[in-house]
Amino acid sequence: MKRHITRLLAGTVVAAATAITSITASAQEQFVPLLSYRVGPYASGGSGIFGGVIDYFNLVNAQGGINGVKITWEECETEYNAARGVECYERLKKKGGGATVVEPLSTGIAYGILDRVAVDKVPMTTMGYGRSDAANGKVFPYVFPLITNYWNQAAGMIKYLGEQAGGMDKLKGKKIVHLYHDSAYGKEPFPVFEAYEKQLGFQLIKIPVAHPGNEQNSQWLQIRRENPDYVILWGWGVMNAVAIKTAARVGYPREKMLGVWWAGSEEDVIPAGDAAKGYSTMTFNTPGNYPVLDEIRKKVYGAGKGNLADRDRIGSVYHMRGITAAILWTEAIRKAQDKYGKGKVMTGEQVRWGLENLNLDDKRLRELGALGMLPPVKTSCEDHEGSGAVKVQTWDGKAWKAVTPNWVIGDRAMIRRMVEESSAKYAAEKKITPACLPG
Repeated sequence: MKRHITRLLAGTVVAAATAITSITASAQEQFVPLLSYRVGPYASGGSGIFGGVIDYFNLVNAQGGINGVKITWEECETEYNAARGVECYERLKKKGGGATVVEPLSTGIAYGILDRVAVDKVPMTTMGYGRSDAANGKVFPYVFPLITNYWNQAAGMIKYLGEQAGGMDKLKGKKIVHLYHDSAYGKEPFPVFEAYEKQLGFQLIKIPVAHPGNEQNSQWLQIRRENPDYVILWGWGVMNAVAIKTAARVGYPREKMLGVWWAGSEEDVIPAGDAAKGYSTMTFNTPGNYPVLDEIRKKVYGAGKGNLADRDRIGSVYHMRGITAAILWTEAIRKAQDKYGKGKVMTGEQVRWGLENLNLDDKRLRELGALGMLPPVKTSCEDHEGSGAVKVQTWDGKAWKAVTPNWVIGDRAMIRRMVEESSAKYAAEKKITPACLPG
């Protein structure tokens, strides 16, 4: 396991992962462009997540497709670069009869194509990241921050830290460091943390880390001087393992660190070795094995169609996250078919309707072999997020373990007010009249 992580972080990517998957779509094939990244400092996340997406697509196709409609895809390497991501989107959006749905897996790329997708009528998902106020579908009809966004995650973080302190009122007077990736991604939770700082009376200390984050000595020396009660690590890629190891070197307890879900994969903790034991992060996937993973092992990898070179990564955090994304997309296509015609290829507009009318309850998740792997998701025009639920997981030195048995939901009312206020400003700037699209 350690060997494959080392190879991955060194930039060694197997041919199966780097090869462009290009499949020509026919009349009964649903095309999905994949703006992937399998090289560079964020390759561990991109290869795991897009590998999970492709594995689930292959599983669906092996089972006959979506009411007979097979899924096709083409990858375009973005290297997590915003300009390249926009180029990839423009290159692929009209291929295969037209893009079904797009998932940039990058806040920078998502912002870059935010206005374009509405014009092109291509729905964009930003699962667990991106612009949080896009949860308001009346203003952002083609954007879906599915499951949970950064603002609800930040609220969940403060709720959890309050519980650890013995009550939300016990956070008064405490110091909380926000150690963040110096980008739009890292700055996204500012409004929530600032609101809680004012409400609860703790001191928020913001400390940026420049991309890609492999040098953090000055930041951790500042943290040692401040001696905060908690450190929220809002990192990505190599920044996370460096943060954990540097924390250990300066003597800051990992038990007092709480990472964003993009700092909570095996690839973040295994390179840090023993320093990572006791470190906790947020997540929107519950660690463990699920029937859908066994089906992928049997029907996809057993048939030689698995996308990951290392089978040990099956069911890892990033792989599971990719499967989750693909489940949501395929269920949206299935929902659209229920309305517009079973066994037919859906347009981007029709899939947008499907994403806006998702209802993945426990019954449906059980049927998919994913009960408990992700929270139930129910979307609407007003709510393009559909859940807001999170969990906390802790690394025990060998595996992630969920430490919150139930899904955690922060102050949803406060977050909704923030969503409404922020999206209203965006609507005014863009001269958008908020409304639900007909469908």
